[in-house]
Amino acid sequence: MSSESDIHAFVDKYKTLLLEERNEEIERSSLSLSNCGPKLLELKGLALGGLGVVEMNIGLGGKTLVELERPLAHHTTPSFPPHTFRPGDLARIEANASSNASTKKPKKATAPSDAKAVEGVVYKVSDTRIVIAVDQSDASDDIDLPQVCRVLKLANSVTYDRMSKALETLEKTATDPKYSANRTRLTEVLLGITQPSKPLPLPGITFFDESLNESQKTAVRFTLEAPEVACIHGPPGTGKTHTLIEIIRQLTSVSPANPKPQRLLVCGASNLSVDNILERLLALPAVDKGEKLKVTRVGHPARVMAHQGVLETTLDAKAGRSEQAALAKDIKNEIDAAMGVLTGKGKGVKGKGPRGAERKKLWEEVKALRKEYRQREGGVVKSVLGESQVVLATCHSSGGRQLNNQQFDVVLIDEATQALEAVCWIPIFKAKKLILAGDPMQLPPTILSINAHEKSKTQAAKSSGSTASKTVSKASPKPENDNSDISDDSELSDDAESSRTTQVASSTAAAKGRKASPVIRPPRTLETTLFDRLEKMYGSKIKRMLTIQYRMHEQMCTFPSKMLYHSKLKSHSSVAGHLLLDLPNTHADSEEDEKDVLATPVIFFDTSGCEYYERVDGEGDEGSRSNENEAMVVKQWVDKLVSAGVLPEQIAVITPYQAQVTLLSTLLRPVHGQSLEIGTVDGMQGREKEAVVISLVRSNDKREVGFLKEKRRLNVAMTRAKRSLCVVGDSSTICHGGAFLKKWLTWLEANADVRYGGLD
Repeated sequence: MSSESDIHAFVDKYKTLLLEERNEEIERSSLSLSNCGPKLLELKGLALGGLGVVEMNIGLGGKTLVELERPLAHHTTPSFPPHTFRPGDLARIEANASSNASTKKPKKATAPSDAKAVEGVVYKVSDTRIVIAVDQSDASDDIDLPQVCRVLKLANSVTYDRMSKALETLEKTATDPKYSANRTRLTEVLLGITQPSKPLPLPGITFFDESLNESQKTAVRFTLEAPEVACIHGPPGTGKTHTLIEIIRQLTSVSPANPKPQRLLVCGASNLSVDNILERLLALPAVDKGEKLKVTRVGHPARVMAHQGVLETTLDAKAGRSEQAALAKDIKNEIDAAMGVLTGKGKGVKGKGPRGAERKKLWEEVKALRKEYRQREGGVVKSVLGESQVVLATCHSSGGRQLNNQQFDVVLIDEATQALEAVCWIPIFKAKKLILAGDPMQLPPTILSINAHEKSKTQAAKSSGSTASKTVSKASPKPENDNSDISDDSELSDDAESSRTTQVASSTAAAKGRKASPVIRPPRTLETTLFDRLEKMYGSKIKRMLTIQYRMHEQMCTFPSKMLYHSKLKSHSSVAGHLLLDLPNTHADSEEDEKDVLATPVIFFDTSGCEYYERVDGEGDEGSRSNENEAMVVKQWVDKLVSAGVLPEQIAVITPYQAQVTLLSTLLRPVHGQSLEIGTVDGMQGREKEAVVISLVRSNDKREVGFLKEKRRLNVAMTRAKRSLCVVGDSSTICHGGAFLKKWLTWLEANADVRYGGLD
């Protein structure tokens, strides 16, 4: 079992990795801001310039909401140019910098040193306005912004602060006797201090949804019977969310299997995953006494799905409708009126706001009112959350002030294989039982510092020569989840791999005459998620896999099933044979078109020998890749699909490279409009389309494929399509990308309709 020294080693290593990741993000942000003039920053989407303050008022938590827009006095249109600002991003409001400043002299482009700047979080973004939430609760100065401002995007440290705090709490709880009272059996199991308890057999479970297949029902039973932790492995299209909804209904309803309704905290790695579950919960029929499940969504309303039912469940909306909110609202109105006077934008106020002693006195009144408002609002929030059976939030936002001191029976984390372990610990401390759901064979969390580390190793290898490079490579241990693992020769699924790991550990322990026991090991990269680690510690007994998929034609399903899911993934009869031909909107002008376009599930346009070489967009090897001729092949196929009646909104064109996304957009958008989805493979994870076209891009004399060799990225790419999958690529280059890519090409040659990729 894990000792205190094992836990200290784990936390210390994780803190080091987290600090590296934090520093990498800060470095990237600061480099962008320091080396770019204002115009270039706007082109990169990292700044919005020439803004004016529309108004300032008070939002949830007593934060000052600063609303900015583009005045027509400075711009020809009120609409923002393309940018990267999203709700939750950290941003700074400062004096506007001259857009004519040279990018070679960034110092002249920065705001004057005596200008006041404030930092906050992006609260809302629309086409014409951006709202920044500024927390002034601890500040002595008021917010006095210049007439013309700009907003800069900063590295977000809030998430890192919460993760660091969670790690410190974990270490204290597990190793410090003073905090032992806070240690739960769940924490002990997750750290390997204690083995998971045996399942608690439950009396006959009556399923709310009888359409669940046997693997889904097995997963539900397993989850309900597990005392501390249960993992649900949901490969593409297997109805993972469907299964989670059944689990939530079982846990929140009174039944022989669940005598007392339990309180749940439902989290996800992204807002989209949380909102998908929330939307399904809102669609459920009323339970006992005609009452619907009481749910509350915690998080910025602007981050939440733009669906009226979903928006009405947000904490902001529910707090505003409560009876206790009336007094708080009166105080808020007083604050808003005072803020209007301060900014010179209030009702009946003309010109600039007050200055000097008058301004100071008014600001002191605002601070006193804000304090009272926060106290009253805290009571409203506590009341709303106390009545909720299910609270939904991202893992990160579950660490916010609103959920302080809130306790739950169960915490459920969706997309757990895309979340850092540290961020999962934020909600875990609030419950006694944990349910994790995800697919470790799809993309892991995006880690900036891994790429930076690989880049530095490559540069070092080049500078020290090939001999030194080989020596370093041989001496260095291989990370658990680095890119070399992803493209290995193994045909084992994660089930088989975990079983093999457990068998090796057991045989080693048996040789020493003792029973194998789990021990927590320091991670080598942040890509190792909590889901991954638990599976390595406890083997397949910790999870159940969903095995029936409801998305892909069976021909598309066979390769990922064999290579990644140990041949356990099967197609449901409702989708096994479906084709584009079966859609009501499709048609063909001839039998040949019908067969070639609508009745063939997998097509491979092989551009080998066509000399459609890729192009690097950017500096050296770091730039993104594009392939113009390959993009034309994609365009011709999309044109054929649309001519055969496939709607643009039923099609997705995906590629691993952003530069190819840009190129494809310029070719396809003018013809097929915005409804045709064009994006990266990573952005398509968790989603599906009737027809998917994949542009592999890589074609070169060196036979290099880059990160295309990551089997988890390829798995996402090849499992998005429902009825038609078209792959465009150069087999002579791709086949050199490792065993997995080579086997995929062999499979395509044997199972797909292989066509010459040359342009007509």
